[in-house]
Amino acid sequence: MIQTVKGALVEYALSVPPLMLLFEFNPQSFSRTRTVNVTTGNAPGTRGGYDFALPTETPRVAQGVQVEPESFSIEIMLDATDRMNDGNEIATTLGIEPELDTLRTMVEPKSQGPGGVQMLASLGLGERRAFQRNETPSVLLFVWGTHVLPVFLTSVQVDETAHLPNLIPYRANVTLSMQVIEGNNPFYDVEKARQVIGAAIHTADAAVNLGGGLY
Repeated sequence: MIQTVKGALVEYALSVPPLMLLFEFNPQSFSRTRTVNVTTGNAPGTRGGYDFALPTETPRVAQGVQVEPESFSIEIMLDATDRMNDGNEIATTLGIEPELDTLRTMVEPKSQGPGGVQMLASLGLGERRAFQRNETPSVLLFVWGTHVLPVFLTSVQVDETAHLPNLIPYRANVTLSMQVIEGNNPFYDVEKARQVIGAAIHTADAAVNLGGGLY
């Protein structure tokens, strides 16, 4: 039997309490994407384009390359069936509507309020629902296992599959797309340190196997 693993999205803000979504997440596959854009032809501002012969020339060659932030998508199921069977009053009357409202709120534009507290831009703080100069998306932490990644939630797709008699959903498949916030922040610094250590361990192990003829 596969043991379920919990994942979480937590808003990193001064809101009290911060937005939080807990979900079961133990996927058979998990795709993470990082793209590299290579300028065709000669690299701008360089001499020699992409021609090189020595390792010392590779920094010049790489000047025409732009590395994009890492992104990934996950699929989760929100299901209130067990809680409904246990007599949970919120689940019985509202199904998974509170969880879906939390996701919608996470992608709504926010305005900076008194004391730095983020508030929904739609709460009388702006006439338009688009992002304005003083409105920003939520910075979220994607927590799963040893990973705590700072992300922007770039897309939320909800497919409701079961409803209560009042048409409130109690089960849905949700696809969440996220982009990692790569920069000088403590969460990304820890993730990069973990990545460097993991790569060093693998490199050392590969060197041993190579020296032993891969036997």
